Amino acid sequence: MKISVTFRNTGGEDWQKEYVNNKLKKIKKYVDNPVEANVILSVEKFRNVAEVNLMVNGLNVNAKEEAKDMYLAIDNAMEKIERQLRKHKEKNRDYKTNAVRGEEISAIKLSPDDMEEALEAKVIETRKIVLKPMSPEEAMMEIETSKNRFIIYRDSYTENVSVIYRRDDGHYGLIETNA
Repeated sequence: MKISVTFRNTGGEDWQKEYVNNKLKKIKKYVDNPVEANVILSVEKFRNVAEVNLMVNGLNVNAKEEAKDMYLAIDNAMEKIERQLRKHKEKNRDYKTNAVRGEEISAIKLSPDDMEEALEAKVIETRKIVLKPMSPEEAMMEIETSKNRFIIYRDSYTENVSVIYRRDDGHYGLIETNA
């Protein structure tokens, strides 16, 4: 990994170079090939600015952060870089594997924080319906004549949207809205 650290409006200090090198070594888990890293550390009045540019196989990853403390600015910039690389790596992994196998592999390799995002349900089908005005009795009769387990309708008395559904025990359930 080729790392260049540039200082603007400040004298270069060894601790800053070492700190940047240690932070960049932690990013190696997201990158297979050697990368080129350009880090620019600058001081403008009371603001410390850390700008990190990475070149990885034609992919440019950039982050710029400013804070009152140089440690904090470097940490925040590296967190941004790490998030971008993690997102890119996940995107490539999902692209290369087929759908079923990809879900199993990504579920195994995800951290507990990412697990919640992966378990989110997806909308597979969308339907638009026209709400018919009817009474609850008419809605029950329509369920009996069709194979549907529920019907969404507009109650003819209250003009509210309602849902009537067939329960497992053979009875019916009614959900009424106020709007």
